[in-house]
Amino acid sequence: MKFGIHAGLWMKAWTDDPAPIFAVAADIGYDGVELSLLGIGLERADEIRAQAEGHGLMLTCSTGLGPEADPTSDEAAVRDNAVAVLSEAIQITARLGASGLAGVVAAPWGVFDPANKAARATRSAETLARVDSVLGDEGVTLGIEALNRFESDLTSTAAETCAIARASGSDHIGVLLDAFHMNIEEKDPPAAIRAAGDTLVHYHVSDNDRGRPGAGRYDFPADAEALAEIGYDKWVVAEMFVMSGHSSSRDLNIWRDIEPDPTEAAIKTLAYLKDTFGHVG
Repeated sequence: MKFGIHAGLWMKAWTDDPAPIFAVAADIGYDGVELSLLGIGLERADEIRAQAEGHGLMLTCSTGLGPEADPTSDEAAVRDNAVAVLSEAIQITARLGASGLAGVVAAPWGVFDPANKAARATRSAETLARVDSVLGDEGVTLGIEALNRFESDLTSTAAETCAIARASGSDHIGVLLDAFHMNIEEKDPPAAIRAAGDTLVHYHVSDNDRGRPGAGRYDFPADAEALAEIGYDKWVVAEMFVMSGHSSSRDLNIWRDIEPDPTEAAIKTLAYLKDTFGHVG
């Protein structure tokens, strides 16, 4: 089991230099840092990889698609653009030395069309299948994130998300389950984890308010037992967003400070993760 921290915990803008974050995360003792690819292109990848490796850190990556690159679109040109955008993101991920890319990749964030949900899910799976060869060539696994109802109508549950991943037919495509979203959508998060089985390729933690795990009411020990049952041995990444008043905060609807100090939250989180998930994998 590897423990990571999302760089967004400290970022005021997605284009912030991650180098100071790497230093802090390594000093705390994390195995790796998760980076949003927003603001990171191929031209920055080699430098960022060297910075992370200089601190002994591994990287994982996350990304999201906009309406102009909608895998579910009924317009072929838009779906083609989704393939192009995802292919570049996969290449950047590999250049960063990471083997995992996850996030909002089945449909754009905040786009809703429930009347055409079934057709959109089919098109999404077919579009994602087209990046299978790129994933294989680059040695990257893609995780489709299950989001809450306020962010997506297509992948609001683990079951819906797993169905798209499986329908893609790709051995390189699975799902990302996130405790924050499961807290809203799943009646039984551990059951959702068990049902995901080996389709689960990435796991995010934050408590019910997007603050540090263990400080709220989410049952992380129950998730840990479910992860152990399915033999999950990959990343547990704390994706906390706790600071208000920044451009990244507005993107995530963080209107108040969730934790008094991001670094202190990261320190307490790692201790909690080791205690709760240390026996998994």
